[in-house]
Amino acid sequence: MSHSSSSSSTASARSAASRLQDNRAFQLAARTGFAVNGLLHLLIGGIALGVAFGSGGEADQGGALSGLASSPGGVFLLWVVAIGLFALGLFQVLEAFLVQGTDKDAWADRAKEGGKAVAYLAIGFSAASVAMGSGSDSSGQTQGITATLLSSPGGVFLVVILGLGVLAVGVYFIVKGAKKKFLQDISAPDGKTGRTIATLGRVGYIAKGIAISVVGILFGVAALTSDPSEATGLDGALKSLVELPLGPVILTVVALGLMAYGVYCFARAKYARL
Repeated sequence: MSHSSSSSSTASARSAASRLQDNRAFQLAARTGFAVNGLLHLLIGGIALGVAFGSGGEADQGGALSGLASSPGGVFLLWVVAIGLFALGLFQVLEAFLVQGTDKDAWADRAKEGGKAVAYLAIGFSAASVAMGSGSDSSGQTQGITATLLSSPGGVFLVVILGLGVLAVGVYFIVKGAKKKFLQDISAPDGKTGRTIATLGRVGYIAKGIAISVVGILFGVAALTSDPSEATGLDGALKSLVELPLGPVILTVVALGLMAYGVYCFARAKYARL
């Protein structure tokens, strides 16, 4: 294939991707994805709040999905969650594909959008599997993946890299919240509503960043101790905060922050720049 024909086919593919992004039904589905992501974070925050006050529960996506499954109309809700997150994941895939350029920044943007796509699609598949009657033990899956990596050649190195990657995502969320860069993703209204959304986003992104950073640190602990049971995902990360001095207070603050992120996601569903 000649260079001109390959570049024209790339241009036509970009045009098709852009048209799909502009499709109203697709945009509505993606906005639904932001809303259900908000619902999941409200549920996770609620479970974490319970843990801070001494009750049990799985404070991660698996726990939130199981909670939805046991609610009235749970299977229907789970399919709404799955479809919304699939649409949002596909939207992020298109975002990655539509990034122009071949320099370092362009590839960083592609990696960022691609990472978001993987995260949304993974939770969407979890929601679909719970809707079809399978369990969702996120901590167990994380431990299983870590055990597989640790038993492979260079496994400790791989788990350290994985932990550093997750830690980097956590730091990215904290910085995005602290610098209010999330406001670039939305067309926030002026006045009190806009200020409220900015506050929710700032608190929410920082809290989520702290939680994700702890997940990354636990991967590092698992690698250094060669103990996959240390890598317990978000549930274990939040529960590990309770072990710190003033742990219940710290976990309460993070839990409320995750709920703030959930409310911000509802605002993003309405005001997102798609």
